Amino acid sequence: MSLIWNKVWPPLVAVLFFLVIWQLSTSLFNIEEWILPAPSDIAREASAQSARLWEHTLATVKLTLGGFIIGTGVGLFIAFVLHRLSFLHSALYPLLILSQNVPTIALAPLLMIWFGFGLLPKLIVITLVCFFPVAVAAMDGFRQTDRTMLEYMRMIGATKGQIFTKLELPHALPSIFSGIRIAATYSVMGAVIAEWVGSDRGIGYYMMLQKASYRTDRMFLSISIIVILSLMMHTAIVLLEKSLIRWNSTQER
Repeated sequence: MSLIWNKVWPPLVAVLFFLVIWQLSTSLFNIEEWILPAPSDIAREASAQSARLWEHTLATVKLTLGGFIIGTGVGLFIAFVLHRLSFLHSALYPLLILSQNVPTIALAPLLMIWFGFGLLPKLIVITLVCFFPVAVAAMDGFRQTDRTMLEYMRMIGATKGQIFTKLELPHALPSIFSGIRIAATYSVMGAVIAEWVGSDRGIGYYMMLQKASYRTDRMFLSISIIVILSLMMHTAIVLLEKSLIRWNSTQER
């Protein structure tokens, strides 16, 4: 418990200090609320908009979780296939890199044209954001397998399936979870971008409405919710990793 507290309190103090400076600055310099609202103004608006915000946040959470699960699964599948079929790795890996050079915000409208304004194009947007870090991290983890142990298992007659499940996969788990942590954070961003392009609910949709009405306080409120959701996703994956890879957590301590 003390170890967790030692990791939590420094950033917590830094955030509180930043909020105090922000609050004092808006008062001392008489900054207009429509330019930069004070934290107290944002908190007051959060209370006033709580019911509406809960509805939009819940929609974003559902979309985020669905896209994140699909994106992670796709990333792991691609990593497994390219790891087992080395000739495909050389042919397809450059295409994976190219897929990340197209801005998501530019690709999303195309997906809406092709697949309509339903759930499918939004899930595709989040999948495109999430799969790459998972795939790359997993492939790196597979490649870093202990060669001595690999040769030993081959020597004693282990099958490819046994080598993968008993050696390569466990050895790659820390790398895989590194990619999943990144994907978890990106998934919220992907959901918001998808909601920007075409949706009638969600935090992204709520942000677009507030931008059109110049409600800066509500824009900051939306950003705060996005940050909190990203932190929650990241924390959930960290806790899952520690529960599944106890030997790695022990080494870190």
